[in-house]
Amino acid sequence: MSDYFYLIPISLLLGLAGLGAFLWCLRTGQYDDLDGAAERILYDEDTPAR
Repeated sequence: MSDYFYLIPISLLLGLAGLGAFLWCLRTGQYDDLDGAAERILYDEDTPAR
């Protein structure tokens, strides 16, 4: 029973850290245009690279 007194706060802190990391990724645009980079390689450029 005494194990729960430190396991519950640790699990809550880890959950909040994961939520914070997810929200940070959303704000910085990590999930914007997931398919764009994968499809961009398929298109030819008009000007040749030097």
